[in-house]
Amino acid sequence: MSDHLDEIDASRAPLLDHLIELRRRLLYCIAALAVAFAISFYFADRIFAFLVQPLLRAGQGTVIYTEIFEAFFVQVKVAFFAAMMIAFPIIANQLWQFVAPGLYRKERRALLPFLFATPVLFALGAALAYYVAIPMALHFLLGFDGVVGGVKREALPAIGNYLSFIMQFLFGFGLSFLLPVLLMLLERAGIVTRQGLIKARRYAIVGATAIAAVLTPPDLMSQVLLAVPLILLYELAIIGIWFTERRRARESGTELAED
Repeated sequence: MSDHLDEIDASRAPLLDHLIELRRRLLYCIAALAVAFAISFYFADRIFAFLVQPLLRAGQGTVIYTEIFEAFFVQVKVAFFAAMMIAFPIIANQLWQFVAPGLYRKERRALLPFLFATPVLFALGAALAYYVAIPMALHFLLGFDGVVGGVKREALPAIGNYLSFIMQFLFGFGLSFLLPVLLMLLERAGIVTRQGLIKARRYAIVGATAIAAVLTPPDLMSQVLLAVPLILLYELAIIGIWFTERRRARESGTELAED
């Protein structure tokens, strides 16, 4: 216990020092975001060309814009989204550098895996959306082209609407894949327990289905592609919590033996 108190006392600093340190970390984050935005804006056309590939593979070779500034603002949005992705490791590192001195050594060891797992899980979710869910959704939505009542019905997606559509998928799937990190952090904070999560399993299934219905178009396959991974990730979080409980029990037993 005395070691823990000494560790905290050694990291204490006046409030003004904390504010100065926070300002310094925020400036680093803003600088990283600004540099990433400048680079991303230069390559915005290439980034959008990558994002539009699912639409091309679905047989749609044209996007339009109906407002004067729409194409420019799409480039800005593409650059900003890409800059957030590029700068995230630096922003996360700066946040960690600010928070870590106020944590126990055990807490730092416990949080580091979550910090590394967050971008990996987000990337897996976004990849599932880009390579599987979005093509299937586009195949369904563009399937309404044709002649109806003697009138030709043709899809002419606006560039801004398409960007919003694909970003909704990428961020929706990416954030949904962070479910294990969120649940394990909540358990670490004492807000939820493994037993409580097991009892709430049926509600989690309903919740996963509802989230999938909101974040995906109204075709069954897209909803299943999000709902099933969410349910599996929920179960993965329960398994992960079981492992962390065992590790904490072993560490507690070791500490008691040393005392």
